[in-house]
Amino acid sequence: MDRVVLDASAILASINEEPGYKVVDDFIEGSIISSVNFSEVVTKLTLRGTAPDEIEAALDNYPVVVEHFDHRRAIDAGLLAEKTKRRGLSLADRACLALALELKLPAVTADRAWTALDLPVKIRVIR
Repeated sequence: MDRVVLDASAILASINEEPGYKVVDDFIEGSIISSVNFSEVVTKLTLRGTAPDEIEAALDNYPVVVEHFDHRRAIDAGLLAEKTKRRGLSLADRACLALALELKLPAVTADRAWTALDLPVKIRVIR
């Protein structure tokens, strides 16, 4: 399968077996996620009441590469704010898009609002 950059919404859909999770599961092997998005997955699971050891066990089942949110990526995500603010994208959303742009890979998300963005990156919506 082609390499992609995953948004937190995609991983959460897979974990929760929500609509579109099978699409995500097809991309999991060798996929990439920003450390910001990975933290967002942990945050959502924590706020849902999932125990820390269950979160770690669940995420251990995902063979994804977690990429650091470094200085350059932080700048790139920040520079996307103007282009994405009308669609309500979060910092994590922009971190995912910045990584996809840098790596020239498609971004996989459950957020349909991304398809309306005028960015030079392919967006694959899972549902």
